[in-house]
Amino acid sequence: MELSTSNNNKKKMTVINGSHFSNMEGFYEEISQLFMKDEDWKVGTMDGFDDILYGIETDITWKDSQKSKEDLGFDLTKEFYENKIQIGKPFNVKLIQQKLNELIDGNGQTLFEILIEIIESHENINLTLR
Repeated sequence: MELSTSNNNKKKMTVINGSHFSNMEGFYEEISQLFMKDEDWKVGTMDGFDDILYGIETDITWKDSQKSKEDLGFDLTKEFYENKIQIGKPFNVKLIQQKLNELIDGNGQTLFEILIEIIESHENINLTLR
């Protein structure tokens, strides 16, 4: 959980360390430590993760990203969707079932790919996978 500011560049440098976590709860904990250490709440959803990135200008390096790609890959994503389907409301079960079917068919995104897409959707953030 390294957060440092480079002197020759006004943009912050943030390091997400994939060796610090192996599931979504751990990812949210890592993100909360990096971006919200002075807050009294923590990130706990992908929407929440997306929300905290608005207004942030930083270069993010995701260390051990290959480990995260595997940890947050097919198996965990399948389990993630199955749990939401089992819970039912307030989740849109029909949409989640569609996403699960796409994943199983090889056309859906893993949790890792979704997180990368969220980060890359923010213009003021540059992402480097290491």
